Amino acid sequence: MKNVKQGLATLLRLLLSMPLLLASQAWGAWHQDTQGIMGTRVHVELYTQDAQLGSTLLEEVMAEMHRIDHTFSSYKADSELSKLNQQAPQGWVEVSSELMNLLVRAQQVSELSGGAFDITYASVGRYYDYRQGKTPEPDELQDAVKAINYRYVQLDVDRRRVRFQHPQVYIALGGIAKGYAVDRGIAILRRAGITQASVAAGGDSRIIGDRQGKPWTVGIRHPRQEGKVSAVLPLVDTAVSTSGDYERYFERDGVRYHHILDPATGRSATGAWSVTILGPDATFTDGLSTSVFVLGPERGLALINKLPGIDAIIINPEGQLLFSDDLSELSQ
Repeated sequence: MKNVKQGLATLLRLLLSMPLLLASQAWGAWHQDTQGIMGTRVHVELYTQDAQLGSTLLEEVMAEMHRIDHTFSSYKADSELSKLNQQAPQGWVEVSSELMNLLVRAQQVSELSGGAFDITYASVGRYYDYRQGKTPEPDELQDAVKAINYRYVQLDVDRRRVRFQHPQVYIALGGIAKGYAVDRGIAILRRAGITQASVAAGGDSRIIGDRQGKPWTVGIRHPRQEGKVSAVLPLVDTAVSTSGDYERYFERDGVRYHHILDPATGRSATGAWSVTILGPDATFTDGLSTSVFVLGPERGLALINKLPGIDAIIINPEGQLLFSDDLSELSQ
């Protein structure tokens, strides 16, 4: 990623006292909006001289975010995903082309990561309650983990139908749907002719163009010091996704229980504090950030170094920043 490397080589540095996101305030021809959607903070910022167009586009992007949330949420009983979870253990269920396409993308990331990314993690994940500090009972965990296997989600793409090949399979798309929502938001802006914009949903962002001749700047949150960042990324035409063990968690007896589960155990992965992935689209970087978090630094970086146009920054449990090969000069 030439454009990313050029900026990173000169501007990336540790900044432990700066705000998490360094996007400027909207002024003049800049238009922005922030809303709580999909259980996270959604922020859209774009440049246009047409004030009415700017206002309309902000509304369209936010409406699309709400639509995706309603379609793919496993927490809404009437969502398409919830209906699939209810019916697919009994047999084939016809799904929308949009849901099928997202399931195909998820399966591709699962194959690529050797199962580190797995939407069936929710077979166990639904028994955790991070607000209440609840974990599955030992017998419950032992039983539910048997249903974690992305291959249990059988896709008949031609006939657009899905079935689960284990009765306890339950899926969630939290590891990829926010990135997809960001990509959809960017698509709306591109179709309208916008050439400078940023769309962010929680840890997933995508940027088109630069910002008045300068890179956009996005901070990687410090995993253990709220309100501070570990690094600042100057970015142009890039998607960036960060997965961290600080997003949804509780601690008990010195153990941090967080929402990024290792599909092999059904327990919180422990190989990293956070993983940031840079790439061409947010759907892919979203899935990869979860994958690398589960794989851990050694195996995760080995995967990223095989993927052209993809870069990674990992903060390990010792608080060290580790970089993929294309960014290795930054660690010198």
